[in-house]
Amino acid sequence: MDPTTSLSKALFNNTNNPKLAWHLFKRIISSPTSSSSSSDLPLRSIPVIARILIDSKMHREIDSLHQLLLLSQPLETLRPCLVSLVRILAKSNLPDKAVAHFKSLRSRVPDKPPSVYLYNLLLESSLRENNVDFVLWLYKDMIFSRIKPETYTFNLLIWALCESDRLDDAREVFDKMRDKGCQPNEYSVGILVRGYCRAGLAGRGLEVLDEVRSCNVLPNKVVYNTLISSFCKQGRTDEAEKLVERMREDGLFPDAVTFNSRISALCSAGKILEASRIFRDMRVDDQGLGLPQPNVVTYNLMLQGFCKEGMLEEAEALLKSMEKAGDFINLESYNIWLLGLVRKGKLLEARLVLQEMVDKGIEPSIYSYNIVINGLCKSGMLRDARTVMSLMERNNISPDTVTYSTLLHGFCSKGKVFEANNILHEMITNNCFPNTHTCNTLLHSLLKEGRTSEAEELLKKMNERGYGLDTVTCNIVIDGLCNDGKLDKAIEIVSGMWSHGSAALGNLGNSFIGLVDDSNNGKKCSPDLITYSTIIGGLCKAGRLDEAKKKFMEMLGKNLPPDSVIYDMFIRSFCEQGKISSAFRVLKDMEKKGCNKSIQTYNSLILGLGSKKQIFEIYGLMDEMRERGVPPDVRTYNNMMKSLCEGERVRDATSLLDEMLQKGISPNISTFRILIEAFCKGCDFGAAHEVFDIALSVCGHKEALYGLMFNQLLAGGEIWNAKELFEVALDRCFYLGNFNYKDLIDRLCKDEKLEDASSILITMKNKGYGFDTASFLPVIDGLGKRGNKHGADELAERMMEMETEGRVTDKVYRNERETSGRKPNNTCRSDWQTIVHRDDGSGIALKTLKRVQKGWGRESLINLQPHTNEFIDY
Repeated sequence: MDPTTSLSKALFNNTNNPKLAWHLFKRIISSPTSSSSSSDLPLRSIPVIARILIDSKMHREIDSLHQLLLLSQPLETLRPCLVSLVRILAKSNLPDKAVAHFKSLRSRVPDKPPSVYLYNLLLESSLRENNVDFVLWLYKDMIFSRIKPETYTFNLLIWALCESDRLDDAREVFDKMRDKGCQPNEYSVGILVRGYCRAGLAGRGLEVLDEVRSCNVLPNKVVYNTLISSFCKQGRTDEAEKLVERMREDGLFPDAVTFNSRISALCSAGKILEASRIFRDMRVDDQGLGLPQPNVVTYNLMLQGFCKEGMLEEAEALLKSMEKAGDFINLESYNIWLLGLVRKGKLLEARLVLQEMVDKGIEPSIYSYNIVINGLCKSGMLRDARTVMSLMERNNISPDTVTYSTLLHGFCSKGKVFEANNILHEMITNNCFPNTHTCNTLLHSLLKEGRTSEAEELLKKMNERGYGLDTVTCNIVIDGLCNDGKLDKAIEIVSGMWSHGSAALGNLGNSFIGLVDDSNNGKKCSPDLITYSTIIGGLCKAGRLDEAKKKFMEMLGKNLPPDSVIYDMFIRSFCEQGKISSAFRVLKDMEKKGCNKSIQTYNSLILGLGSKKQIFEIYGLMDEMRERGVPPDVRTYNNMMKSLCEGERVRDATSLLDEMLQKGISPNISTFRILIEAFCKGCDFGAAHEVFDIALSVCGHKEALYGLMFNQLLAGGEIWNAKELFEVALDRCFYLGNFNYKDLIDRLCKDEKLEDASSILITMKNKGYGFDTASFLPVIDGLGKRGNKHGADELAERMMEMETEGRVTDKVYRNERETSGRKPNNTCRSDWQTIVHRDDGSGIALKTLKRVQKGWGRESLINLQPHTNEFIDY
């Protein structure tokens, strides 16, 4: 048998044992008789042994093979052997190895340059691995070796230059092709045009198209479609339409790709009706233009466009037509439809679609389930999200990191950290390991809830398991420390991050010593803008403005330019401290740095100017906001109202309420509190009650509003009106935490209204409210002094009943609400848009406002201080 055939066969037989094959090859090639017995023995065996070594990833042995050939082969067989090895390495997508061995070949046999084919092969391999440096070196070596490049060679070179964003160099190579004896072809044009379009320079791509057409080089459809798509993405639809006409002039009929590009661009720009017209023309072609029929991509683009614009009826009709067609609906279509339903809050319909997909034989993917789970979690429907996850598990689809992370984030957003922690444990138990983002979400919630020890334990586990503590992790810890008042420790971490990265977390205190391994030093987590925003915000809130300024200067020294958020922190802090001139100096620097004023900037300045009674300047700021197109929000109006009321200009404040209602800006409870307190302070209780009525029509019958009005009436001596309002609150079973009901009982007793006081207490007891039984004592004492022993005894008996039942604490909400876990609802969450269109909403509010404005704003304000009470600042 021929020795070459025998060696190749032996190598093939040991493919599954690469080490043995390698030793066999070395032994035979190194034998003194191998070269004399057969000169082509190594040449024919190299493809076999090289493939075995490459498939087995024995890269070190490949280098040894190269050295073995250099030592064992004469010059006449060495060159073809090395060429064969380089060719195999290039075809195996190992350009680093291929070029390295190629350079050795060039140095060993410099007088015999390789063929243009080998150069093209190496260029192609280097491009596949995005190694542009190799491409440029190979081209230079070709020129040095006086190898004449082919058109294909130039195309590869142009491609490489475009990939490295060297478009001017690519254009120069394109222009010089003819000088080198090569004619650019349609592929040359396509590569260069694609490079321009990817860089957003479709206009220059069009210039190339015009030039080659004048030289009788006709571009293909791909070139036209590339340009049309680029123009459409830039919103230049007119140029795209002209290119479609030019295609027809060149004898190229637009295909589905051409029309899909136009439809995609129009949908992205929100021009859904124009896209719909093109889609209809493709489906009908009633003018006989020979338009291409829409494909599944076309249908999905239109479906996505309808869903993005919230046109669910049109999307559903299209989906049904796709279902009838059969071939025009796939998994992607249903995922688009699911996403559209979830975005519009149609969560029940989305769940039904999942089941419908299964019934129609289109199995939902993990992405399909994650879309629905994400929508349910964002809507707070966590139990339903859990149900969907159980459904996907029953359909043999295991939850992935996205699924668990979405659920975990949902529980964290609801403050259910215990359940979120369980999700994390379940995730790890099911061999689905969390990423850094997942852990950061839980870490943020733990610190927000004040569960520091659990946060420390999580940090430790994150570090031990190599999840990577990044800048976000550090920022979360810094934010937690700032909220906990541990500013000095937070400052230490920020300073340590510059030199130690995430290892700076090890400085959090004794409990954190050794928490972060030194190996994390390599993972540089440098402070960013959020880091400094957090620490500067914490210092400003604590009134440590000088230290905040130092951190600001440190930030500038680290080449981190501040944004308007950081400037707003300083402006707000200076305004709160009454340092208006300092605030305006910061504002000047802010504008100098190119940071625009935000609504927060104006709100802080208005509040600061109001504290100095500079009303004229406040109106100037309001005018500036209108000029700059910054619409005021409810806080802007509240700040202005507060300033006007403190300056005894209540009439002007009520005009602002009128303006808010006219502009559709929903007043909140703080808005009405400012006005009610101002009128009550001036003993204009009638006007205060009118504002209270408007507040009820705008915000609804909120406990907080009743509590506010009750306390103001009580403090102003309007005992009877306060009593009536309190009885209404009892009828509505409101939470009474904001009602000074003890003061009401005391005042009624002092005014000899013992029966009324007794009636209120009995009503509270009968409705199941738990309150301080000491409230009975002044009534019992009063009845006893009056000689009504029977009434006093009866009331005392009721008091003893409450003590026996255990309802002796001052928890002024009903017992059944306490046991159900319901917390007091003190927020105003009515939908203003709904109020605007309802009969009893803003229309009545405006009419009432107009009716009572005439009598509002008395100038004779007396110094009657209302009773101090804690109230939520809305």
